[in-house]
Amino acid sequence: MDEKQRISELRQQLHEHNYKYYVLNAPTISDQAFDFMMHELQDLEAKYPKMDDPNSPTKRVGSDLNSEFKQVAHKYPMLSLANTYNEQDVEEWFEQVARGLMGEEFEVCCELKYDGLSISLTYVDGQLVQGVTRGDGIHGDDVTENVKTIRAIPLVLSGNDYPHEFEMRGEILMPWKVFEQLNAEREANEEPLFANPRNAASGTLKSLNSRLVASRHLDSYLYYMLGEQLPTDGHYENMMKAKHWGFKISAGMRKVKSLQQIYDFIKHWDTERKNLPIATDGIVLKVNSLRQQRALGYTAKSPRWAIAYKFKAERACTKLVEVTYQVGRTGAVTPVANMEPVKLAGTTVKRATLNNADFIKSFDLHVGDYVYVEKGGEIIPKIVGVALDKRPADAKPISFITHCPECGTPLARYEGEAAYYCPNDTACPPQIKGRIEHFIARKAMNIDSIGPETVDDYYRRGLIHNAADLYNITVQDINGAGNREKSALKIVRGIASSKQVPFERVVFALGIRFVGETSARLIARHFKNIDALMEASLQDLTEVEGVGEVIAKSVIAYFSNPINKEIVARLRNYGLQMALSEEQQAGSSDKLTGKSIVISGVFTHHSRDEYKALIEQNGGKNVGSISGKTSFVLAGDNMGPSKLEKAERLGVPIISEDDFLKMIE
Repeated sequence: MDEKQRISELRQQLHEHNYKYYVLNAPTISDQAFDFMMHELQDLEAKYPKMDDPNSPTKRVGSDLNSEFKQVAHKYPMLSLANTYNEQDVEEWFEQVARGLMGEEFEVCCELKYDGLSISLTYVDGQLVQGVTRGDGIHGDDVTENVKTIRAIPLVLSGNDYPHEFEMRGEILMPWKVFEQLNAEREANEEPLFANPRNAASGTLKSLNSRLVASRHLDSYLYYMLGEQLPTDGHYENMMKAKHWGFKISAGMRKVKSLQQIYDFIKHWDTERKNLPIATDGIVLKVNSLRQQRALGYTAKSPRWAIAYKFKAERACTKLVEVTYQVGRTGAVTPVANMEPVKLAGTTVKRATLNNADFIKSFDLHVGDYVYVEKGGEIIPKIVGVALDKRPADAKPISFITHCPECGTPLARYEGEAAYYCPNDTACPPQIKGRIEHFIARKAMNIDSIGPETVDDYYRRGLIHNAADLYNITVQDINGAGNREKSALKIVRGIASSKQVPFERVVFALGIRFVGETSARLIARHFKNIDALMEASLQDLTEVEGVGEVIAKSVIAYFSNPINKEIVARLRNYGLQMALSEEQQAGSSDKLTGKSIVISGVFTHHSRDEYKALIEQNGGKNVGSISGKTSFVLAGDNMGPSKLEKAERLGVPIISEDDFLKMIE
């Protein structure tokens, strides 16, 4: 067999093994064997670039090249379903269908309602050609390259009895296991947690970096087929055909004829869904015959032949055993409820945040209380009530701590803040380690060769006591007498390369309390260098748009601390960027000062991120949604129809990119 034939053989085998592993959950080869085949294919494809195939298994790893999404029109509108929360509404829908079909017998296909991001996949001659998000139902974002990284979605179909062209609709999901791992990583990095797997899946799929999408291990279930020449008149039967072609179709799908069978299906899954690896929030009922679906038709917003039954938010009652306190990198002290384990919405819950002292007081919480815990749409557990009738006689009210649980420093509460803080930001261990972890984060100094575990290890070994110590670390320090020289060298090189990170991100990396990514950028561009920032007065700082008195006082307090000043001086000596580049300073102006600008569409001359930077560089403010306070919309091609309609309704000017570039010269 020649090498070109081997490429075709490897592609076919890898597609098959991929289907067995991710769809059937029944692998027939080891992960190592799969990886060997994948590496062999990658090497051969590099050797024969003319044999490139957009649906090769090697495309599933994604790319770290950013590409803007373009909006495309749906061939068939993606309408939403009417929702119901009780069996009476289900009965009314069933009777309306019967009347609409004038007594003709009909079957109903019962399916699980997945809580993810709707997707439309188009196949031509058995090959995936396009993946589009729901968008506004009429237009959606073309996310084809990201979709290709999802292993449960077939790139090439099995068999040969599929239509020439057809569309599959379904849901992109993040499994519970992946979601919990992702949130644990974000919590360790003190990044905002995703509220639920749906938000996490949506944010992931809309990432401009397909390699990031691949790393998140998204899943997908498909539940509807559209096209001109479908295999059968039965929706259920079409789904079984799709399963044969390689699509992931729920094993829970059932075809029934009576209301009682529908109720039995709902009752079964209201309990059983808790054992599923992915999030569901209800049941979908569809008239099975496509001919009958067409006869029933649509309302303005939804099909008459389908309805969604939504499960009630899950709630459980469990015992509050104790309250512990966590100290974050900014010194914020967060109370945490530690409870007897209880199963809730697919996961075992043992802990829930209590937010702050005011939250505890509002519920009059006592240790030993039986509390109601809920997830509902918000997957992060929260206490929503107390079973006062179960309160033990000896239960004691919870009093918020007065001293830091880590270093013993008296806690402080700043004006306008709900949280208590440990002010000992230079000697409190969690704050020290947290600030170093913040310093190395992707949006700060981006030293991606070091993680939280490495920071903790270096801190315990005495290698680092603050961020500046990172630049003293040698390969010998890391490796010692071990055999980690290669990884140690990578770490040292990663630290050295961070010296090229621009000044605005250095300001963010310092970890000044209350100074986020946006305010750091605004502050850096206003003062232009570290010396001007260190000497800034309260009035100077509050003149920066978006910087109020709380942030200004925090900046002054940070630079008033001799330890922080010494860290900054050392970072300067190590070669970090302590001023805006000449190019940035030459291009800055106040031409957009006071203007709030929304960006929408696809652009020709610059990327969206570059336009955002230009807006801020010229004194403007980027905002995400249009309101009466929006100064204008910077619009490219394929501007979102909902944004266009809202801008016209509110009289907000729409500026093209050419006019915008002339505006800022």
